[in-house]
Amino acid sequence: MKLKKLNAAILAGLAGYSLSMTVATSALAEEEAAEENVEKIAVVGARGAPRSVTSSPVPVDVLTAEDITGVASSDMNDIMMTLVPSYTLTRQPISDGGTFIRPAQLRGLPTDKTLVLVNGKRRHRAALVEIGGSGTQGPDIATIPSAALGSVEVLRDGAAAQYGSDAIAGVINFQLKNNAEGGSLSLDVGQYYEGDGDQYTISGNKGFSLGDDGFLSISAEVTDSEATYRGEQYCESWFCVDEQSDEYIAAAEAMGNSVHGSPQVQPWGQPNYSGAKVFVNAGYALNSDMEIYSFANYSESEGDGSFFYRYPGNGTIEDLREIDGTIYSPLEKFPGGFTPRFFGDITDYSFAAGLKGMTGSLGYDISGRYGYNEISYTLKNTINPSMGDASPTSFKPGDLSNDELQFQADFTYDMAEYVLAFGASYMEESYEISAGDAASVAVGPHSVPDPFGFCSREDIGYGLASEEAVAAALAAGMNCANTTSATDDDDNPVDGFEGIDPTFQAVGVGSNGFPGYSDASTGTYERDSYAVYADISGDITDKLFAQAAIRYEDYSDFGSELVYKIAGIFQVTDEIAIRSSFGTGFRAPTPGQQGTTNVSTRLPNGFPVATGLFPANSATAQALGASPLDPETSTNFTLGATADVGNFTLTVDYYRILLEDRVNAISTLDVSTFQPTDPESESYTADLAAYERYLALDAAGVEGANTIGGVFYFQNAFDTVTQGIDIVGTYNFESEYGDTTITASMNFADQNFNSDPQVYFNNEAIYDFLNGTPATRGVLSLKHAMDDMSFTARMNYFGGYSNSDGGGQVSAIQIFEPEVMFDLEGTYFISEMLSVSTGARNLFDNYPDAGEIGETCCGRIYRSDSIVDWQGGYYYMRLNMSF
Repeated sequence: MKLKKLNAAILAGLAGYSLSMTVATSALAEEEAAEENVEKIAVVGARGAPRSVTSSPVPVDVLTAEDITGVASSDMNDIMMTLVPSYTLTRQPISDGGTFIRPAQLRGLPTDKTLVLVNGKRRHRAALVEIGGSGTQGPDIATIPSAALGSVEVLRDGAAAQYGSDAIAGVINFQLKNNAEGGSLSLDVGQYYEGDGDQYTISGNKGFSLGDDGFLSISAEVTDSEATYRGEQYCESWFCVDEQSDEYIAAAEAMGNSVHGSPQVQPWGQPNYSGAKVFVNAGYALNSDMEIYSFANYSESEGDGSFFYRYPGNGTIEDLREIDGTIYSPLEKFPGGFTPRFFGDITDYSFAAGLKGMTGSLGYDISGRYGYNEISYTLKNTINPSMGDASPTSFKPGDLSNDELQFQADFTYDMAEYVLAFGASYMEESYEISAGDAASVAVGPHSVPDPFGFCSREDIGYGLASEEAVAAALAAGMNCANTTSATDDDDNPVDGFEGIDPTFQAVGVGSNGFPGYSDASTGTYERDSYAVYADISGDITDKLFAQAAIRYEDYSDFGSELVYKIAGIFQVTDEIAIRSSFGTGFRAPTPGQQGTTNVSTRLPNGFPVATGLFPANSATAQALGASPLDPETSTNFTLGATADVGNFTLTVDYYRILLEDRVNAISTLDVSTFQPTDPESESYTADLAAYERYLALDAAGVEGANTIGGVFYFQNAFDTVTQGIDIVGTYNFESEYGDTTITASMNFADQNFNSDPQVYFNNEAIYDFLNGTPATRGVLSLKHAMDDMSFTARMNYFGGYSNSDGGGQVSAIQIFEPEVMFDLEGTYFISEMLSVSTGARNLFDNYPDAGEIGETCCGRIYRSDSIVDWQGGYYYMRLNMSF
């Protein structure tokens, strides 16, 4: 490998494609045509010049357009997980907005620790802040259609000093197509082996020339996928649908069929999803040394999924006494119980433009970008319990939006043996929470006991029941002494009566499942930041390439930070090299993480509990013990080796990431209106803490505080060390039977705490954090082309993992065995323009182990948050046209 020859390539190619440089280096391109046909070139990792994967001082994966379109999925997240073992994600059918915008991980760290670029420019974040976990708020890469991509580069190393905040785990750079002619069109249809989840995708790309010196590449995709069902009928110890009356069962199944298309009242599977996406990429060479460029996108998508099933007597479907003395039950609206249905409409658009080129030895790239993402929620088939019989069954809980504006100037200066890169950036960020409709946030009369004064004879603002209504209620059995359903430590009723009289029954406020955003939780959270950086790289000797970078960033809400990085690669022989890097990183919590407030309904042991998330810097959270968030900092180290021997390439890289002050949600803290009075009771301390949290919520003016059963918030909870090994090997060979490429990728990862997590995590959360994800992932693929046929076979390996369940303690553990899944695709080229492909994903219809402990309740068979796919086999056919 000739390092100097590579360095002579594109000095101004900071990122993206360059028409002017294509012209300037045409002679060099012809000279190296044969070499470039087999080498994958990356522009991330070293700012000065593109480098091959095996000569890069840091580990980089380069995925070609053929690699990307060879995965049978319209979701870029699934494509990335299939091709990059260290990239993982889960399908979360009941996770609020996480049902529609799925959080992922790179090298064991959430995606907000990974910087996402498009054509080398930062991609804006999605509006969704993951509720729970790390509170991830990262870009939604599902908005990027595969047809728009020329390649994807995955830098698996910390790069905050080079590219800015967030690049702790690495950088993913999506390079858009820059074709000035030709195009493609494909139709993909498929279905799961189970006969559900029908999907179709229509995608295409067309290139246009802008005179003799420019291009316009337009890509679009339309996709629609239906829901899958991988559960069973709801039957638990606390409630079983099949054990109810025939009338109830019929009503429950009718509800399921009409709401989500299955007689199972609690569906488990992928949600319904449809979307349309457009990307445009353009460039024009003003002369041989200067180019203007621009790219933009617009997408709309919608999805819907279900929440947990509500059954009689679960705290939501309860008997309530109305102001006229009659008894109302939500069963009048939903005679078979109900399952709230959650809808999300996502709008995403962006625009970027710039001017880049060369003047003498100085390369420059001056650019600006704007990005916007919005998610608008709708909730149907539910109620606001506190409104009683006046409640509607459809709500608009509110909207979330995130927008970013950035201006950037990047420069390179060719100093013969070295390339100096430097630049500056200014960015404004805004996160907005918009209020829901009135009914979604209403605090109705049934949020408090005896709202109409039947027994107290006091008007507390909801009206006073008439004497006639009181008399009728007493005649019907109203018991003013039966004020609570609480029991003592011996399970005896505190008030001497079983249950509770409907007069005193208090139920939750807001649209059940996802209460709307109230005026108190709405608002706009803004900040600005600026950064300057310098980077120098070059061949110190014929065998040693090195680089060093330093970056200063200043945030209006978190102050400033200086980070740095050094890296190098030593060519031991022409075929073998050793590389290493060391650097520091910095990530400021996003405005969304700082401002998100949410009250959602969770169901521990099948009983609905309203659980509140409050911003760490709010008076409410700080009354509960929270501290304001601080930035996360990291220290990254990698050590690896590369080999490029004939048709065989191999990279092996060890990595270690120390992440300090890691942001994460604390374990949920119990809240209760029950005031304990017996200090000798075993549960006295816990009960008193729960009661004091209720008092704190009430004092802070939280609406419906008496109906909230749990609280949590984000904190700089602990320090972690994530380390592992990435191995990527590729072998190409030709024979009389055709051309064959074999690629093997493995990721071995381990994550441990570097501080005491028990301050914020209970024992169950600690165990699951360390053991709940496979430590080993691997992908082995074989591509073979012969005459008019090509075949792709792929094996996906997931190592074993374990999970605990014990209500905060490690009382039960399930071991999940390793899983292997196979994909197979065959393509027949009908003509130079037309081909047809057919194949299967998860060919042998393999499923992970079924859950055997309490977390897989409520009709759920498989762990729904597992990274191991639990949808079963999927077969498809694709018609491809190129022109």
